[in-house]
Parts: sequence; structure tokens; C-alpha cells
Amino acid sequence: MNDKPNVIVCICDQLRAFEVGCYGNPVIQTPHIDRLAAAGVRFQHAVSTNPVCMPARSSLVSGQYSRTCMGALGNVSEPDENGRPVVASWPPQGRVHLPEPTIAEQFQAAGYETALIGKWHIHAAPELVGFDYTLHPRVNHRHTGQEFVENGGPPRVVDGFSVKYESDRVLDFLAADRDNPFFLYYSISPPHMPLADAPEEYLTMYDPADIPFRPNVFQDGGMAYDEHWFKVYLWDFLYYSQQLPHTMELPEGFDLGAMIALYYGLTTWVDDMLGRMMEGLRSNGLLENTIVVFTSDHGDNLGSHHRFNKGLLIEESIRIPMIFHAPWLWEAGVNSSQVAQLVDIMPTVLEASGCSVPAQAQGRDLTPVLAGERDQLEENWGFIETSGGEIGIRTPDHLFGRQIFGKEGIDEGETSSFYDLRSDPYEMNNLAGTGQQAEREVELDDLLTEWDERTPWMENTKV
Repeated sequence: MNDKPNVIVCICDQLRAFEVGCYGNPVIQTPHIDRLAAAGVRFQHAVSTNPVCMPARSSLVSGQYSRTCMGALGNVSEPDENGRPVVASWPPQGRVHLPEPTIAEQFQAAGYETALIGKWHIHAAPELVGFDYTLHPRVNHRHTGQEFVENGGPPRVVDGFSVKYESDRVLDFLAADRDNPFFLYYSISPPHMPLADAPEEYLTMYDPADIPFRPNVFQDGGMAYDEHWFKVYLWDFLYYSQQLPHTMELPEGFDLGAMIALYYGLTTWVDDMLGRMMEGLRSNGLLENTIVVFTSDHGDNLGSHHRFNKGLLIEESIRIPMIFHAPWLWEAGVNSSQVAQLVDIMPTVLEASGCSVPAQAQGRDLTPVLAGERDQLEENWGFIETSGGEIGIRTPDHLFGRQIFGKEGIDEGETSSFYDLRSDPYEMNNLAGTGQQAEREVELDDLLTEWDERTPWMENTKV
């Protein structure tokens, strides 16, 4: 057994906490996630640092907020010959973002073997930021016909579903002989769209009639519906970029329930891949010396407030599952006191592994909470940035937001939202400026202002 524990960070794409069994969903089948949570520590209040793919993932691997590690709040892409954003995500061969040491570099410096398997979507080649072995899709958001890039080499199309291919490579990695401990960043693409590009068993697993709807998907008695977004969910860039003929019409009778049923199916697909990974750990004798973290980069609006995709300062966009599993280190349980964030994962697993945490890390070490030494840290809140220029603070009870720039018609610094999530979990009653809970509103405003002023932008660039 290694003196230092192995570490796996398993992240999926666009899975909100409300669609996981151990977070209270009565219909979804997520037995492997639920089993991991039952033996680990599950954070009830876990939030994305920025509910968009690239900023969220950059925050996780850097331990910094997106303004600091990217100098940007949204996804960054290059235009094609027609001026449209390129869907392909082949990382540039230069360190465009992540100027400070990453989680992989810190593990590498401590003598770990480091590996990336699965979606990357960060604007720096993984080989340049601490990964010894890399295998990632060249094109994001497709599950068949996928091109993979291995160790920075030429792309190669693989047969079958990319999710299964990545899972097989994870099992190969876990079965390999090695003398040193390992850090594995395993990134699973679903349940991010395209929802129609999945094995048949997951496409037909759930009956739309059984889907439980959040109350905020209704407005004036009408359920959320958007033909354009439904097509994006089904086919992603094959619809909005390539305009393929089969993507131009929705299936007959397709509605929100049908869409969420597919989302549930792809969530169970993620769960099955986590189960394969955990069985790989067991069969190779690694389970008792491997810290496993399971999470998502952000949530999915799925029609709440009649909004789709992600990127908003609302619960559906920001709430994510977050589970730390290391039964020999931490007693199993549910923490309902501490707000945890993606930016906290880096310092937490480095500290738990006895590795050095870089001084530039902005996340918090959660090990005192995981070890049961205390229910919450002194700073019990999470700060959130969004691609629309809205920033916010999430406490166990409240969500407060302010627009800082970039939204037409709203002055810089104007409060945009203030919700008491104890009495209003679906955010139907915005208390901003009403005078209700005024003292708490001012307190959260001050905390957010202080964070905004002290958290630096990379190269002082706001893009």
C-alpha cells in the first residue's frame, strides 16, 4: 500500500443536485452515487463556482475563481471561417489560462502519477499543466463519432460510445502496475446534451409521465416550452451549428417531461460509469487507499423560471452534487451546515493527501468539516461568478446577487436578487430592495463587495 493515498476527482457535466437519489429525487436511479454518498461525506449545500463549463472546470483544477485563473467569466472559443464559435475544443498549445500551479502539478511535485481521462474543456493543453497521461475528446458534446487526442497526439475517431470508451480506459489505468500513488481526473460528459446521442437503454429508461416537476417550471399555469432549446438539448451543435436535416423538427409530442426523461437516462448512464470505476478500484485492491470525489461542474435549468441550459445565478444552475469518499479517513454522513464549492476541492484533497497547497489557492480546506472536527468553517458561504456578469453569495439559507457589468439596462453594482431559501426554495419571491430582511441583505451585500474588491482579475482583463 502506498504511503500517500491515491486521489480520483470524478466530474460529470451539467448534473444538478436535484436529479440525484441521495439528494432527494424519488424517481431517478443513481444507486452507485447513492452508495458512494452512504459511505462518504455528502455536502447538502454544494455550489458551482461559475455555472458554465470552462470557468467551472478551470476553477476546480486551479483552486481559483474564474476571474483569477482565466481573466474571463464565460467559455472561451475561437471563431471559425464564418465567425461562429468553434465547437471543437482542442486545447491551445500554450498556457493561455491557469498561470498558477494546478492540482495536477501539485500532485506531480509530490511524486504522484497524474492522468486526465475524459472531457477537458480548459483553455490550456493538459500536458502543460501537470498531467503525465492525457486522453480527451477533441470535440465536446457528442457521444458517438468522437475524436480522441492522446498525449497531445493526432486525433483518432473511436468506435461506439465515447463514454464507454473513456470508462474502459479508466479501468485500464486502475489495473496498471505502478510504484507511485496516482491522481486521476476522470471527466464524464453526460448528462450534458446531446440527450438523443446515447444507448437505447438510457433513452427509454424513464417514462415522461413519471417525471417530478419543480414548481417553478410553470408560469401562469403553462409549463416551460422552447422549440429552439429542445432541439439543442436533443442534438446540440448538430442542430445549432451544422443544421443537419434530422435536427430541424422535434419528435411529435415532445415536451418538457420527455426532455427531462432523457436527462434522467443520461444521469443514470453517468451513475453506471461511476459504478464501473468503483468496481475497478475494488478489483484492483485500491478502494481502501483512494480518495474519491464525485461532483459536477454546474447544474441545468431544465425549464425552471422558463429558462434552459445553465449560466444563471439561480439554484438550478448552481447547485451540484459533491461527495468525498474515504471511509478510513472520514466517517460517513451528510453535512447540511457548510456551503462547499468546486474551488474548495483542490486545497481539500491536497491537504488530505499530505501534499502542499499553493499559496495562490483561493478555495478553502474542507478537511476539518470532513473529519467531523466542526460542522462548518468560519467562512460558511460560497461566491459565484456568472458569464452574464452577475456575481453572488450563497449561504446555507440565502442567495444574494448583484450585476457588476455587461447587462444592458442594469447599472453596475445594482442588486439583482435576494432570496430566503428556507421559505422560498424555488426562488419565486425576490426580496431585493423590498425592505424585508434588510439587515441580512446589507450584510450579504457587504460580504460580496469585499470579495469582489479583493479577488484579482488575471492581467486585469474583464472579457
